[in-house]
Amino acid sequence: MVERQLRARGIADERVLAAMGKVPRERFVDERLARRAYADSALPLEAEQTISQPWVVAAICEALGLEGGERVLEIGTGSGYSAAVLAQLADAVLSIERVAELAETARSNLSGIEGAERIEIRVSDGSVGAPDAAPFDAIAVHAAAPQAPASLVGQLAPGGRLVVPVTEGRADLLTVFTATPSGVEARVIAPCRFVPLVGEEGYSDRGA
Repeated sequence: MVERQLRARGIADERVLAAMGKVPRERFVDERLARRAYADSALPLEAEQTISQPWVVAAICEALGLEGGERVLEIGTGSGYSAAVLAQLADAVLSIERVAELAETARSNLSGIEGAERIEIRVSDGSVGAPDAAPFDAIAVHAAAPQAPASLVGQLAPGGRLVVPVTEGRADLLTVFTATPSGVEARVIAPCRFVPLVGEEGYSDRGA
C-alpha cells in the first residue's frame, strides 16, 4: 500500500508514509471486508458512512503538515482509522463523530492501538468544531461541506491548517485552508468524493 498507492501517487512526507504503514487498517473495517482493507478504494461503515481510501487519508495528513507537537481536531471519526494515523503524527487528537454508534465502535477499534491514549472522541455536531478546546494547530474534516465552516476556520491557531472537501458543482475538492497574518489562504489538493458534512454549518440530514 505505502509504495504502490501512496508514494507512487505523490505522497512524499516520510512521517505520513511511516504512520500509514504502521496502523493496521484491517482493524478498522468490518471483518467481512478485511481482505479489501488495503484496496485503493473507500469502504462502507455503519450509518451510511465510509472509511476513506488510503491515498485520501495520507493526502489529508500530508496537507496538515504535522511535525509531532500539534493539537489536531478531526471531524468525522468514522471507524477511528484516520484518528489512529493522526495520533502517530501529532501530540493530541480530538475527534468528533455525530453518530454515537460509530463513536463507540471507533473506541473499540482503537483499543490497544499505539497512540490511542492521545485520542479523545466526542459525540456532537462536528461542523461547529470544539470551541471549548480551541485553538487547534490542524483540523481534518472527513466529509464534504458547501464551504469551509466558519467556526472551524475561527478555531485555527495562527499558521494552522484546515483540510476539508468543499463541494463545487458535482465534484468535491479536497482543499487546505491556512490561517495567515493577512487572512485565510486556500489551495486545492485534488478532486475527491465524500459523504456530506451534516450539521449546523454543513448540510441537513437530507444532504445537499
